[in-house]
Amino acid sequence: MAALQQRTIDLLRTHQDTVVAQWGDQLAGSGQGQDGRLSTRELDVQVRDFWRLFQAAVSTNGTGVAGSEWQDTRQFLEQLSRDRVLKGFSSSETASFLFSLKRPLFELVQQNFADDPKAVGDQLWAISELIDGLGLHSVKVYQKTREDVIQRQQEEMLELSTPVVKLWEGVLALPMIGTLDSQRTQVVMESLLQRIVDTGSEIAIIDITGVPTVDTLVAQHLLKTVTAIRLMGADAIISGVRPQIAQTIVHLGLDLQGIVTKANLADALALALKRTGQTVTKAAR
Repeated sequence: MAALQQRTIDLLRTHQDTVVAQWGDQLAGSGQGQDGRLSTRELDVQVRDFWRLFQAAVSTNGTGVAGSEWQDTRQFLEQLSRDRVLKGFSSSETASFLFSLKRPLFELVQQNFADDPKAVGDQLWAISELIDGLGLHSVKVYQKTREDVIQRQQEEMLELSTPVVKLWEGVLALPMIGTLDSQRTQVVMESLLQRIVDTGSEIAIIDITGVPTVDTLVAQHLLKTVTAIRLMGADAIISGVRPQIAQTIVHLGLDLQGIVTKANLADALALALKRTGQTVTKAAR
């Protein structure tokens, strides 16, 4: 990696107010600090805090942004990238925070090294490598944070899409909507088994009315869930077996022997009440 000359480092220190002002103008021109996600004051603080750390690291004239002298700068950018993710900034908007600093730095070098074309090229390359290295680090952290956010949202949606409802004393229901896969089956089993423990329920109804198709894989997931329920000492009933699903199960030769199935949730609840020795009667008017 090309190194900054002491002359360049001195220029950054003596012209820092000009550079920071031009950098702020570049960011404002790109729309940052203008749409409510980030105030002008917050942006100004971030600019000045980064410049302070950047200048301190540059002054050591180290070998690159991976060195220990850049640790504080990297940590600042990591926090900034995470903050930008949570505020809804895109990766390009996040990266432009750094890359927009190139122009004022390039102009500073070109103006003060006009008498030495070779030095101009060397110093522009050194600055470009520094900013690019920091920019790539920021984007890497941004992407990792974004992936974590998406994964967390998917997990939350899975939990929301598999609500365990207490229908009656001792009777739970799990209405399934959408396709069952391995990850969702795991969430279903964990939430359902925990509710069985919490409520001491004897029967769990798995309603598949909202499941569009049942194939071999879906049936296997259902069997795993039923087996887990039985291991907890409760009984399982599958409801919502529509005619199309029943025909598919027959054509596929799937073995659901030993599993109680009902056409709809009402029939499943009636059976559950009967098994628990409870009856529902119509009140006399």
